[in-house]
Amino acid sequence: VHQFAYTMEYTGSSYEGERVNGRMEGDGTFTFPNGTKYIGQMVDGEFHGEGTLHFPNGSTFTSIWNRGKATGKTRARGQYSFEDGLKFNEGEWEYCTEDDRRYYEELVDGLRPAGETLEVNKGKAEAIPEGTRDVGDGYIDPNTNTVHDYKSHDAKREGDKGEVDWALKMCRK
Repeated sequence: VHQFAYTMEYTGSSYEGERVNGRMEGDGTFTFPNGTKYIGQMVDGEFHGEGTLHFPNGSTFTSIWNRGKATGKTRARGQYSFEDGLKFNEGEWEYCTEDDRRYYEELVDGLRPAGETLEVNKGKAEAIPEGTRDVGDGYIDPNTNTVHDYKSHDAKREGDKGEVDWALKMCRK
């Protein structure tokens, strides 16, 4: 077992950690071009064993991996935690429900005085261009599937068809 670090030219990904017979194997950190990092165990170049995906927005997804696939017992196949620490629990969701519309921050810190009500979990909602939807880490343009930064309007990442369909039904205009 040897420690090493390298960048993969064709994909723009990088890996730092253990290797066996030239393959990523053991504990390591695999970084995707978009900044998402997998920190955990690898076998024969694949996520395998305990590991966590760390997303650029601060959220995480922890699971037991089998040959690159999350294998948790829930439908989500692992534990997703939002950047504010809120853990997603299937069937036991207590945040912004039909009966209690408070945001997670309000559940933790209490309600704010009149006039200081939260529009979104972090305070005031950002302005977004007409025809787009607010997806939390920016706004998505359903014509291009691109998620843009609220302030600079620079492209941050590409959404997929599933995210666009979900945003059109569920997200703020």
